[in-house]
Amino acid sequence: MMVVIKNLISFILPFTVLVLVPAWIEHDRSVKHIAIFCFGISVMCVGLFVMVLTISMFIKIGKGTLAPWSPTRRLVIRSVYAHVRNPMILGVWIVLIGESIAIESWNIVVWSLAFLVINTIFFLAYEEPNLKKRFGEEYMEYKKNVPRWIPRLTPYKPE
Repeated sequence: MMVVIKNLISFILPFTVLVLVPAWIEHDRSVKHIAIFCFGISVMCVGLFVMVLTISMFIKIGKGTLAPWSPTRRLVIRSVYAHVRNPMILGVWIVLIGESIAIESWNIVVWSLAFLVINTIFFLAYEEPNLKKRFGEEYMEYKKNVPRWIPRLTPYKPE
């Protein structure tokens, strides 16, 4: 039961970033162009797919969650993580970009860039040093071979 509650709480962070803040930013806009809206929704679906994939990998492979109070116990470096170190945040960013397209909002583009900057600072200041401390040389080798934001074309295969 506690695991279910922790997993549900873990979705508060993405829900806040993807729904609450954008709704607050653009609460009075209406959708003007159905084609643009549909394209934006399609982009959002790609981001949501990446998010669901990565969150489930954290739970199944990493034996933890995305929440700092229930971190993974294993370093996840397979699948999409073999191409980019932070695919979960990249998925959130893709959803935000899709959302900005769907409702034609430059304000949400600005929010998405702020979100990326905030996360970059967080990763540099906390996440990466913490992962180095928790996973040691395995993480350092992974970090050396897999980019933070721009996916590599071929998957990383540790020796």
